[in-house]
Amino acid sequence: MDARERSEANMRVVRRLAFVVVGMFGFGFALVPLYNVFCDITGLNGKTGRIELEKALTEAVDEDRLVTVEFLATVNSDLPWEFRPLVKKVRVHPGEITEVNYYARNRTGNRITGQAVPSLAPGLAAKYFNKTECFCFTRQTLESREGKQMPLRFVVDPRLPKEVRTVSLSYTFYQAQGEEAGNTTALESGGLDSIL
Repeated sequence: MDARERSEANMRVVRRLAFVVVGMFGFGFALVPLYNVFCDITGLNGKTGRIELEKALTEAVDEDRLVTVEFLATVNSDLPWEFRPLVKKVRVHPGEITEVNYYARNRTGNRITGQAVPSLAPGLAAKYFNKTECFCFTRQTLESREGKQMPLRFVVDPRLPKEVRTVSLSYTFYQAQGEEAGNTTALESGGLDSIL
């Protein structure tokens, strides 16, 4: 093989590798929307829905059935906050609007912005659990040592399968992307609405 043939072979390899790199980059961008569609269809990952209060008020309440909703809370190790539900569980009639509160407190001397990410188990129930108001819809900024109650208003769809008697709603608070502990600028962005 002479130098010219070797050069052409190297160029073919470089073109193929460039095509693979571009394909991987494109796939990386497409992965999040594809994952969201997959979760919406299957109810996987416990993603809950969002519903307008006016629409929730039109739901028929199933007075003959009770569903237990358990509330859990965790904080990512990078976020120096205290975070907990003010009630551990409630029993609700499907179709009835229910409001509970969580409590968060910044344990540092600096302003910090966090974002709550929800998860619901069993995953099958996720498409039947809708929130009309939630602190997870936007980023939350807490000043130095500030604590506050954060409301969650939800409705369990009466079409929830009868075998589901208990659902567990869990929130994990993360430090908002781009925020450093001690950063004194609050973020105004809407955060992770696309995955909620």
